[in-house]
Amino acid sequence: MTNFTPEDLLLYLYKETSLEQTAQIEQALVKDWTLREKLAVLQNSMQRLDKLAQAPRTEVVLDVLNYARENSAEQV
Repeated sequence: MTNFTPEDLLLYLYKETSLEQTAQIEQALVKDWTLREKLAVLQNSMQRLDKLAQAPRTEVVLDVLNYARENSAEQV
């Protein structure tokens, strides 16, 4: 049986594996519970990452606005 790396499993999850490699991974998943566990952890991580909302800190936004205000006043 082929040993699959976490990178292989990520490629599988993102559907970036070849047909042959996909078939090999799926066959291994049927037989190897540890591989299924690793895949489940990666799937859970993907779902959690998808739920994250990223926004800049308020301090950064205010700094940018202040910089823009100062530079536009100098140009007038």
